[in-house]
Amino acid sequence: MSPKIAVIYYSSTGSVHALAGALAEGAEKAGAEVRVRRVSELADDSAIDSNPAWRAHVEQTGNIPIADHDDLRWADGYAFGTPTRFGNVAAQLKQFLDTTGQLWLDGTFTSKPFTGFTSTINLHGGSEATLIALYLQAFHWGSVLVPPGYNDASVPDAYGNPYGVSHPTKVGGEIPDEKALAAARFQGQYLTTITGQLLAGQRN
Repeated sequence: MSPKIAVIYYSSTGSVHALAGALAEGAEKAGAEVRVRRVSELADDSAIDSNPAWRAHVEQTGNIPIADHDDLRWADGYAFGTPTRFGNVAAQLKQFLDTTGQLWLDGTFTSKPFTGFTSTINLHGGSEATLIALYLQAFHWGSVLVPPGYNDASVPDAYGNPYGVSHPTKVGGEIPDEKALAAARFQGQYLTTITGQLLAGQRN
């Protein structure tokens, strides 16, 4: 049975969106069934319209389904993506995660693999702090953290973040470069491999 991976993210101008697509591609190539979902936008139109790239991205991705609790119940493993917001998780993703209390009580997340990815402006712009903040969710859920580590050459090639792929837009360009996308593909493949191993152990 193929592992089921939910890639759930928030992206304002497209960097995290591109990483999500690459991570999903890596998971699918490793044999996973994948759902890619975005969380709801919380900002009002005036804020979005203040940045043309933000408005363009909102319009370009309107066809991507909005994440809901059924996606969390369905999945065997999770990949969550967020831009860095002052070294923390974006409010849009955090709001979605904050609605999962009943699922947590029901044991939905117990022992399921969990990984994260992010993007920020600067190379040292808080990406590791953001991923650590995101991983606090996994601790409380009782999930299994699956950071990429340095388990593939793509990770050090892509700015070297073992916590999860992280794209610095000032260094790599506004949209993730091929180095970051390769690291994201590996992270999706690695998450799928670990998820499959855990599922096989549960069946034995």
